[in-house]
Amino acid sequence: QVQLVESGGGLVQAGASLRLTCAASGRTLSRYNMAWFRQAPGKEREFVARITPSWTGLSTYYADSVKGRFTISRDNAKNTLSLQMNGLRPDDTAVYYCAARLGDGGTYGYWGQGTQVTASS
Repeated sequence: QVQLVESGGGLVQAGASLRLTCAASGRTLSRYNMAWFRQAPGKEREFVARITPSWTGLSTYYADSVKGRFTISRDNAKNTLSLQMNGLRPDDTAVYYCAARLGDGGTYGYWGQGTQVTASS
């Protein structure tokens, strides 16, 4: 089993930066595909970014809405996943979740409890 815990959320003004961290326990993350999702009030959960394992080249993918502003990274030595968010906008306001899955397709089987990010105008 993999346990995921997010941290780093908060209330900031539009244009500011935040760095989210997802700490894992129970299993090493190095073999997992990792991702960030978010869910705004009244909306469905949406994909933000994902990163593949080191042995597949650490490929990264982003939603169009965050491309160029957000950067996903992983530190296998610390067993953590990060999301650097720059130029935050009010429409980035959401609960952010990290997720993990084995394999390059299918559903994410492990989720954190989420961390709130609020960007005020």
